[in-house]
Amino acid sequence: MDKTEDLYSGEAVRQLIRVCDRAVLSTAQRDKEGWPHGSLVLIACDHAANPRLFISDLAEHTRNIEVDQRVSLLFGGTEGQEDPWIGSRAALFGRVERCNDVTARTRCLARHPSAEIYAGFSDFHSYRLSIECAHLVAGFGRVHWVDGNQIYGPPSLALQSAEAVIVAHMNDDHADVVQAYATGLLGKSGTGWRVTGCDSEGIDIRLGGKTARLRFAKPVFDVEGARDELVRLVKLARREPADL
Repeated sequence: MDKTEDLYSGEAVRQLIRVCDRAVLSTAQRDKEGWPHGSLVLIACDHAANPRLFISDLAEHTRNIEVDQRVSLLFGGTEGQEDPWIGSRAALFGRVERCNDVTARTRCLARHPSAEIYAGFSDFHSYRLSIECAHLVAGFGRVHWVDGNQIYGPPSLALQSAEAVIVAHMNDDHADVVQAYATGLLGKSGTGWRVTGCDSEGIDIRLGGKTARLRFAKPVFDVEGARDELVRLVKLARREPADL
C-alpha cells in the first residue's frame, strides 16, 4: 500500500469510529479456553478518535479484559445499504485500559444519554482502546490492513477544552441551526436534533435513538475556526450566499 492509500485508509477507519455509536466487542473468554466472546457495546471516542467504552465491572467482557486486555472492536457502516457488502466496516485490534478521565466520561454520556442512569453506579467505568492496527473493508475488493498510527485524528486541546460550552451554546441558543443541519444537509427526519459533540473534524448530533455526523470541510483547531465552519454550514443548509 502506498502512502496515499495508507492515509486514505486511516481516515476511512477514523470516520467509521466517529460515526458509529455502537460496535461488537470481542474478548477472550477467560473460563472457556480463550474462545472469542462477542458482545454489543455502546461507543464514543475522544478527540483523537480513540474508542471509549463505558462498561460495568459485572459484565462478562469486562471480566475477560481483566485477564487479557487484547480485544477487537468491529465497526460497521452498512446500515441502510441496499447491498451491505458495499458498505465500509473495520475491525480494530488493540488493548483496552481503564481511563476514568472526566472529558472522556462527559463525551460518552453526551453521546449516550440513556447511560446517564448508570453514571453514578460504582461498578461502571470508562475504558480506552489503544489501536494497534485495523482491518478495513471499504467495499468489494478494497481490503487493507492499517497501522494504528495512521488512524488517529488531529486533536485540538483548545476545542477539547471548549467543547462543553460549544455544545451547550448550539443546543440552547441555536436549536434552529442544529435542525437545519439535520434536515437541510444530512437529510434526516424528525425535529429536536441536538449536538452531542464537537471535534476538529465535525459535530455529532442525536435525536432519540438516531445519531448522525456532520463533517467539516477541513479540520479546525480553535473555537473561532469551529464557529466559522458552523456558520458556513448553516448558510449552506439554508442555501444562503456564502460570504465567509
